Amino acid sequence: MTVPEPGTTAVPPPGCPAHAAGGGIPPAAAHDGVPPTAAHGGTLPGGLPVGVPLTPLYGSAVADDPHGLYARLRAQYGPVAPIELEPGVESWLVLGYPELLELTRNEALFSKDSRRWRVPAEGRLAADSRLQPMTSWRPTLLNLDGAEHQRLRSAVADTLARVDHRQLRETTEAAADALIDSWGPDGTADLVAQYARRLPLLVFTQLLGLPDEAGAHLIRLISHIADSGTESVRANQEFQALLVDLVRQRRTTPGADLTSWLLAHPAALTDEEAVHHLVVLMIAGNETTICWTGNTLRLLLTDRRFRATLTGGRLTVADALEEVLWRDPPTQNFPGRWATSDTVLGGQFIARGDMLVLGLAAANADPAAQGPGAHGHASIGHASIGGNRAHLAWGAGKHVCPAQHPARIIVETAVETLLHRLPDLQLAVPPHELAWRPSPWSRALISLPVLYSAFTPPRPPAPERPSAWTPPQVPQTPQTSGASGTSGTSGTALGTEDPSPSSSTPSDATSTGRTPGSGEPARRSWWNSLAGWWSGR
Repeated sequence: MTVPEPGTTAVPPPGCPAHAAGGGIPPAAAHDGVPPTAAHGGTLPGGLPVGVPLTPLYGSAVADDPHGLYARLRAQYGPVAPIELEPGVESWLVLGYPELLELTRNEALFSKDSRRWRVPAEGRLAADSRLQPMTSWRPTLLNLDGAEHQRLRSAVADTLARVDHRQLRETTEAAADALIDSWGPDGTADLVAQYARRLPLLVFTQLLGLPDEAGAHLIRLISHIADSGTESVRANQEFQALLVDLVRQRRTTPGADLTSWLLAHPAALTDEEAVHHLVVLMIAGNETTICWTGNTLRLLLTDRRFRATLTGGRLTVADALEEVLWRDPPTQNFPGRWATSDTVLGGQFIARGDMLVLGLAAANADPAAQGPGAHGHASIGHASIGGNRAHLAWGAGKHVCPAQHPARIIVETAVETLLHRLPDLQLAVPPHELAWRPSPWSRALISLPVLYSAFTPPRPPAPERPSAWTPPQVPQTPQTSGASGTSGTSGTALGTEDPSPSSSTPSDATSTGRTPGSGEPARRSWWNSLAGWWSGR
């Protein structure tokens, strides 16, 4: 990448396809019936002349065949392509693996501060734009650079580190069992609506200290925000109001939950900062977990090779999850970075104030990331990438996602539990009838209908074990000290050793004490009643 000398004006590189007269994707390359549109005005901020069509990163084009869309953009423009986020709002989509690494690692040239964006500064972003919830500046780790970002990131990372991984796995498995038990005897279910979308909220409401009855409402609000749809602005306001009340309650009455731990962190977050970071945890963590679970289950039901290698023991569940992050990451695109000065990236002239979108799915499919002989997305999914974590599903650089380990535990447990309980799952519709949500950011199914013949009983509860995080209440005796137990998951659904790195984390590595009995599995009766309420019974 080349950077203009200080005091000089950057000029587009010779032969740059994005700045050639009449360049861009020709009408014949319109995607899925959505023709590219031209921006208004004399010249686009990045130097693109009027008449250069901008490919929309919204609607059916990005929902039905995103991999085909990214391949066409790469063939036309190279690793960085001009796109349109909504009519009249232009941006750059970074498709190249090396270019995305450069973008995320060069904080001085590509800032996370969205206040640098020229579009709202020039009055071209409507107050009710559906992009507002995902691009508006907030005092969070997502929108800051340097020391202030590090202060806030340490608060979030340290708070998440206080979650006991073994207890999280047990809680997730109990919630998953209760949901499956609530489906009834007819042998049909929608694994998105009745499982993937409900399970994380059952877990997250406990983690954050939210009331259990808030879960169903939160699902609707988070979906509107993540889809950048017509209800996104209203949903964002309502969602933040709910969290404002939670923060006020935990200031006066702290508990053993993420909200209380975040407020107590030495970084001394204000109430406003705490609310915004709870928004980040709920939307980024929950939406990612939902999509990752749904995409993994879809692959199991539609890809014979994937299912055979998994059920045959040649691929662990942990490795299978990594393959999904390569092929269909839950966040396919993410906003964004903003250029602090004129520069060149991937052969394209980038003007100061331009927005760059992280094309996470496209970068994973970049032949540069697949090695010699690879041919983009078609090569992803072979056993050779099993366990390979060089993908960019979590981002890169200083802003890499800090919640990936709890998310991995929840998704892995969700998949294992479902395979154990319903080993003969079959897709209830032809694969081509599965529909995706029209989100430029999330890669998420609308539904995943399945058939099954019978339930397998839940695993028996683990034997009681001495608490790993609470001091003994009475002196140990030879009779009590000799007792031993196992974790809440006695093995994977496939009968192999638990492959998750998190399962090897000792419970006593948590940084805070636990209340007596906190290490015991969640009570099955409580989960059953909650799952029944959730299902409308």
